[in-house]
Amino acid sequence: MKKSIGIFDSGLGGLTVLKVLSQKFPDESFCYLGDIARLPYGNKSPETIRKYGMQILQFLRDQNVKALIIACNSASTVFLGEKEFEGIPLLNVIEPGSAAALKVSQDKKIAVLGTSATIRSHAYEETLKRLEPSVKVIEQACPLLVPLVEEGFVEDPITQLVAERYLTEIKKQHIKTVILGCTHYPVLKPDLKKVLGPDVQLVESGEVLSEQLEYLFQLKTIEKSPKGTRQIRVCITDLTDHFERLAVKLMDPEPIGNLEKVVL
Repeated sequence: MKKSIGIFDSGLGGLTVLKVLSQKFPDESFCYLGDIARLPYGNKSPETIRKYGMQILQFLRDQNVKALIIACNSASTVFLGEKEFEGIPLLNVIEPGSAAALKVSQDKKIAVLGTSATIRSHAYEETLKRLEPSVKVIEQACPLLVPLVEEGFVEDPITQLVAERYLTEIKKQHIKTVILGCTHYPVLKPDLKKVLGPDVQLVESGEVLSEQLEYLFQLKTIEKSPKGTRQIRVCITDLTDHFERLAVKLMDPEPIGNLEKVVL
């Protein structure tokens, strides 16, 4: 079995990360797991999220992975600070996302959009202030955005109305740097831009994780795969025609094979 890079998310939103990474690293193989059966993680307790996360990390470990990526922001909050899992390098989105936001922010005023669990943890706020004590942070839970993505309501008036309600304070304070603290949210960039304006910088997980992965390759912590050996597996814990169509749409134009249903 070829060495691959393991990625997990609570649902299909992490495919936005897989898409970016598969384009940045065209020779690498990937094994993605979306925990559809237990979606969403954002309204669950840290203990439950960690239990689910451990099960998924163990599953991916058994798929012969050379690196593990927690694309899910809610799960990243409960694994924050952990750099490996059973000797395998472990990446999450909180620290690199915070650093990327500080890098592009000119006034050190940053907003964080996330699930209820992510915002309740204050993981982004604490990380941002550790990296830059003078930063001003506004956190906004947006629990309805994930189901809107999962149901395919993209570039839709309903989604824009919901976003308008959530983003009122951010607009009022003229914040120009916004962390998309959920892998589903990049799908809604057109809707969010319509509400926030075209000059707002949206920081998303895929780009910052690609930089972290490149760093591991440069350090020789993990070895690059030889050309012509790529495989991409997309596994989910529940399988319906709806999720299959959504997966293809989220990955477009990157091709994916048949979705695999797995039991954890």
